[in-house]
Amino acid sequence: MEIYQIPLLRAPIMIVAFSGWSDAGEAASGALTHLLENLDQSGNSAQAILIAEYEPEDFYDFQVNRPMISVDDSLVRSVNWPSTQIYGLSTPHLENDFVLVLGVEPSMRWKTFTSLLLDLADDLEVELVVTMGAMLADAPHTRPISVSGSGGHPDIAARLGVEISKYEGPTGILGIIGDGCLKRGIDCVSLWAGLPHYASNSPSPKAILALVNAVEDFLEISIALADLSHQAQEWENEVSEMAEEDAEVSEYVKALEESKDAAEFKDVSGDEIARELERFLRRQNES
Repeated sequence: MEIYQIPLLRAPIMIVAFSGWSDAGEAASGALTHLLENLDQSGNSAQAILIAEYEPEDFYDFQVNRPMISVDDSLVRSVNWPSTQIYGLSTPHLENDFVLVLGVEPSMRWKTFTSLLLDLADDLEVELVVTMGAMLADAPHTRPISVSGSGGHPDIAARLGVEISKYEGPTGILGIIGDGCLKRGIDCVSLWAGLPHYASNSPSPKAILALVNAVEDFLEISIALADLSHQAQEWENEVSEMAEEDAEVSEYVKALEESKDAAEFKDVSGDEIARELERFLRRQNES
């Protein structure tokens, strides 16, 4: 890893997302990109600064994640290598600054990759790590995308107000980072969005919006949405039009809607209503 600078940040929160196995519909990487572009609402000229970058040859199989050639307006060609970048963002209007980690899931040496990242987190005095992922699920596209939050240890999960993770099975780099945080005593929460498996084309703005909203709710902050809400509605309308053209798909969507509505009717709580109200009030205060 090449470290360019160690900025002075206030109790920073590290948010992590990778394209690849844990990024259905490019929802997690899309949400992280949105945060990079919209977290700073202070009106100053500060922008995200590049703190560090991984050396591509150390962690990527270029036959799996091939480098991309691009040509600019002057017809100059350049090679863009798969990698992971770590950015710092000062947000003086909030209680915490941010460290944002965005890249391609590494192909190899996950232990070393994680160790380097968490060493940097220690140097930056990161207070909390939030990982974001997205997976395919039996969910209707016409209902809000569900986002689950979990922690890797009962004590941490209880303190952060999320469920304890009970998942068993194959994992990606996010799972390894979460395990590394647990072993180092760093608080870590994982946010996962469940996308409709029949409408998983990338990007999925509705799933991106769901993860951004989940970050807002969990951190109790307000994030500018730009035109993300409009994009999410357009995506939903397009999927609905395609579903209506196929009777079997249309019936399947109706069945998913009925199942989703029944489950949500049982699970609806005052806490969920309060979260929606708090988000609305935060946006009113920001405006």
